[in-house]
Parts: sequence; structure tokens; C-alpha cells
Amino acid sequence: MLKKQFNFPLKVLLEDEHLAAIHKPAGIEVSGNKFKTIANALSQNLKASTLPDATTPQPVHRLDYAATGIVLIGKTSNCIRALNKMFEDKLISKTYYAVAIGDMAPSGTISSEIDGKASRSDFEVIQSVPSERFAKLNLVKLHPKTGRRHQLRKHLYSLGNPILGDKEYNLEGLILKGRGLYLHAHSLEFEHPFTQQNVYIEDEIPEKFGKIFDSGVK
Repeated sequence: MLKKQFNFPLKVLLEDEHLAAIHKPAGIEVSGNKFKTIANALSQNLKASTLPDATTPQPVHRLDYAATGIVLIGKTSNCIRALNKMFEDKLISKTYYAVAIGDMAPSGTISSEIDGKASRSDFEVIQSVPSERFAKLNLVKLHPKTGRRHQLRKHLYSLGNPILGDKEYNLEGLILKGRGLYLHAHSLEFEHPFTQQNVYIEDEIPEKFGKIFDSGVK
């Protein structure tokens, strides 16, 4: 029996015979038991690979339900295996942007454990603006060096600088409702596992970030 496809148009950022990258909007799961997932919408948005080991396109990492940005997809069995190994070996460089609340150091490394496991995120404040409700809002560039669940959200919360719009990790009275989570997976960089070329993929920062910061958001 053929798996039913979820009819959902996706913005394709890059695609070849081996892999693809798509933009994930907020409010949809990457994969899982639900029908309405990115995984179930891939086949109709991507071209089928003509390689001998072509398979159903599959996301090779996750992005939080409320977050936006790049999701990398494998289109062949060998590529899915290779990309999974590259994530495991930390050979894929990830850059995120977030809006964090409160006074922050200009840059730093957060290495607090997550679920008992070692984890690390590097951060740099790109711009800060005063806010009537939140005192200060910061545009933060983040480089997660490990891939723990909710890592960036937990790490910024551990500093006392939760991400704007985070309903799970927040400080009392500082929850922004109705505008979503201000966390965006902006870019990925890695060596293509089959062509050996350098691959750099970028996904434009959402408009809502630009409404807070006059410059620094491109």
C-alpha cells in the first residue's frame, strides 16, 4: 500500500541527485507519527533521484516544531547514511539566529549539560535594542557544536536569556504570545559526501526579526 502524501508546498533551497535542503516553516513537525510532517511532504516537492540506491527522501536531522529554517534531506540510502555520520562526527557547521531577552555578554560559550550529556553552543550578540516590555532584546548568532534536543533554547534559558516567544523555557511574565518562537536555522556548511565540493546553504532570516532590529538582519 502506498503511503499517502501530505499535500504541502515547500521552498526548496538546494537539490541534486543525492540530497536536498528545504525551508521549514514554523508550526510543523519535521517527522514523527503525525501525518502532517515535512517528511510526508517531501516526495511531491523534490525530484526523484535517478541513482541506483534512490529511496524515499528523508530528513537527516530535526528542527523544533516552532522553529524555522533549513532542514537537510537525503535522497539515496548511501547519502542518508553519510549525512547521519557527518552530523555524528560534527562535520556539518550550523548557524542559527535567535532573539534573546535581557542583558547579555557580547559573546561566549555555553557548555551546561543537557539531559546528563555534554553539550556546547557558541554565541555572539549581533545587535541589542531597548524594549519597553523586555528591557532589552538581542539578535544572537549561535553555533551549536553538539545536537541535543532543544539545545539552543535550553542553553540561552540557562544564561537567564530565554528566546523570545519560547513557551517552554521562559522567565515568569516574559512570555510573548501569538508571534511564535524567534529561533531560525539560518545556514549549513559541509563538504558534499559524494562530489567533495564545499556546500553552503542559507535560508533568509524571517521578516519578524527585521521588525525588531533596524540593521544586522539580512
